[in-house]
Amino acid sequence: MRMAIWLYLFLFVAFFDLHAQYPMLTPFAVSLGAAPSFIGLVMGMYSLTHLPGNLLAGYGVDRFGSRFFISASLVGAGVLLLLQSRVTDPWHLLYVRSVSGFVLAFLSPACLSLLAKLTRDHIQRGKLMAGNGLVHTVASVVSPAAGAYLAAKVGFAQSFALLGWGLLATGLLSLWFVRDPRRDDAADAVADVAADTADVASEATPAQAPVGAPPPAVEAEGGSAGAAPRRFPWAVFLLPVAMAFAQGILSFELPLRAISAEDGGVLTTGILFSVVSLGALATLGLLFLQRYLPYSRCIIGVLLLALAYYGLASDWPVPMMALLFAVGMAKGVVFPAMTSFLLQLSGPARYGRTFSLMAIASSVGAFLGPVAAGAFRGHLSPFFLSFAILMLALLALAPKPAYKEGWHPQPAVPHA
Repeated sequence: MRMAIWLYLFLFVAFFDLHAQYPMLTPFAVSLGAAPSFIGLVMGMYSLTHLPGNLLAGYGVDRFGSRFFISASLVGAGVLLLLQSRVTDPWHLLYVRSVSGFVLAFLSPACLSLLAKLTRDHIQRGKLMAGNGLVHTVASVVSPAAGAYLAAKVGFAQSFALLGWGLLATGLLSLWFVRDPRRDDAADAVADVAADTADVASEATPAQAPVGAPPPAVEAEGGSAGAAPRRFPWAVFLLPVAMAFAQGILSFELPLRAISAEDGGVLTTGILFSVVSLGALATLGLLFLQRYLPYSRCIIGVLLLALAYYGLASDWPVPMMALLFAVGMAKGVVFPAMTSFLLQLSGPARYGRTFSLMAIASSVGAFLGPVAAGAFRGHLSPFFLSFAILMLALLALAPKPAYKEGWHPQPAVPHA
């Protein structure tokens, strides 16, 4: 697990630098003269340009490993942050952020695929994914406040430059300390052949079946009969779309609310984001949750998150800090559960492609969220849009027998 520790260390630095920009980006765009709708476009384009990168990352990580993509993403992101520190026009900011979205699209699939390859069973895999979420959350607890303090002291340009040098140095160091695990070529070959055979069998007609092979079992509604390969339930990718949609709206709306408040400003924005991260840290630390069915954890977490957003939209007589803490708690439940859920439904030979599709779905949601918030902010609360999309995702994830297949609450017996 030494490789996981090194990976967590580099991920912490990367997440720290990236989340430190959250309280700075909107005020920086406002200082350049950007309107709220244009700010939504800037944040949305950053996510939209994730799509081509995610498509390339899925097959690239499976074929070439994770090390190169992790280093290249961090180095490229650092260089682009150095360029962002010299931006003086809103359109230039849009261009730089668009390229940044493409470059960083490779980081998440590469890191998650590498973590998944370091495990033997789904319990250990769930713990490593929860550890990734824990590192992410710990970095996001301190980084918004630190970024806001840095911007208040040295200004936006110097802050972006310092963060860029940090990412650049981290990317270069990862070339020495991050290594792809040794692959058992025979096992990988068997897994690839099995996965390809399952794909062919699911699409082939009875006339195309090999001579002497037993007839394929008829797939029952909501599951599979016998040992026949079941179709992947593509509706589950509505979950990362909804989660990213809600997160994009939160990143768009919180800085604007803080700026409009009487005592608001970049420091207030950093504190609000830190409160959300503290809530996520409270539930990510509960590692015993990894023993429960990922589907159940996803449903409970999304329901709690939707209620918290409804409270923010309806101005419930509850302190805003408490509602934001509840948002973070729900995110701390959903994100590791969502990762384990998708891994449970996929196979070891397709980790990179699974995470690539998850990243694509997240990019779509993260693009639509800020754009919709900027377009409808004058008519209704953007938080209500988050509530509506999350409830639609719950309806799409109606219970199915396939969501429980392949899950066991106990870890596998280790090899002698």
